[in-house]
Amino acid sequence: MRFDVLIVGGGHGGAQAAIALRQEKFAGTIAIVGDEPVLPYERPPLSKEYAAGEKSRDRLLIRPAAFWTERDVTMLLGHRVIAVDPVAHTVTTADGSAIGYGQLIWAAGGAARRLTCDGDALAGVHTIRTLADADRMIAELPDVARAVVIGGGYIGLEAAATLRKFGKAVTLVEAQPRVLARVAGEALSRFFADEHRARGVDVRLGQSVGCLEGERRVTGVRLADGALLPADMVIVGIGIVPAVQPLSAAGAAGDDGVAVDARCLTSLPNVFAIGDCALHHNDFAEGPAVRVESVQNANDQAAVVAKLIAGDDARYAAVPWFWSNQYDLKLQTVGLSTGHHAAVTRGDPASRSFSVVYLRGGAVIALDCVNAIRDYVQGRKLVVDRARIAPERLADASVPLKELSA
Repeated sequence: MRFDVLIVGGGHGGAQAAIALRQEKFAGTIAIVGDEPVLPYERPPLSKEYAAGEKSRDRLLIRPAAFWTERDVTMLLGHRVIAVDPVAHTVTTADGSAIGYGQLIWAAGGAARRLTCDGDALAGVHTIRTLADADRMIAELPDVARAVVIGGGYIGLEAAATLRKFGKAVTLVEAQPRVLARVAGEALSRFFADEHRARGVDVRLGQSVGCLEGERRVTGVRLADGALLPADMVIVGIGIVPAVQPLSAAGAAGDDGVAVDARCLTSLPNVFAIGDCALHHNDFAEGPAVRVESVQNANDQAAVVAKLIAGDDARYAAVPWFWSNQYDLKLQTVGLSTGHHAAVTRGDPASRSFSVVYLRGGAVIALDCVNAIRDYVQGRKLVVDRARIAPERLADASVPLKELSA
């Protein structure tokens, strides 16, 4: 088999790359090869609406089966790519099949990072990265009374909120001194920790895991300080490992991901990389190259690659944005707050509708907006423009941000 464009990865980035190619009137052959045996689907709802039973399996699909047939996109599902030959322009799958390509788009994302302690392979220990992961977890929920969530990032907090909806006793363990430590400032971390505690979650900060206990099935989490947390289920949400080993083995540059330029090109000829695994310079980040794990990033990079393959010039320069739903709280983030020098709280967190504006060198670099959609929409321009506005003006929630940007 050979395709003009071969896309490795059936997630948001891979699906959007195929969609965008056809939108750009690309007439060549396209195939998506994915290691999951299902059509491309949305991942963010897995730990939220899908786990809570509020969104069906069919509604997760990015596009129905007929869409891909109508647009002549070949689906090679249930096949894992284990090697790339950049000279022969082929990939090899786990079953030994070789697939040729003219252009290769690597959109394989990553695998959920697992614990490396004793007991990590016990039954009842789950990650939530794939549909199969979520289905296994959901199937066990009726027999679960006590759950321990390891990791206080988006996935961990969303999982904790979902488990509380089902009335489970939940303990959340985070090694850092606060939740959301990698992605938000102290004010937002404090707010979400307090919210989860108010909902009955036992939040343990600054605690690391020593081991998981049990014979065949997990029965508890032993913390490094010796404390034992009884558990019928453990959910691990400690990030992902970028799925780039075949590219790295083929000589692609990059550490903790595969390095790409502004066109999303890797150091290998005719090989692009997009999404969670793409290590890139981001105009809205300080310092070295970053990986941005979000649907938006995957879709925006896919659009850049599609334009290039279709014959137009394009560069990736989009402002990152993210979202998270927990209980009745909608967190929307625009920009990257890492390395901020100051944080201004806009509104009263007690009202459960407020924003945090992050500044670096006096310029607005990001906003975290909780149940504050207007701030999120209007604040985007401040981030894009690197607006310089006095903190006391930003803190005045009675003045719309669009007036400040003017």
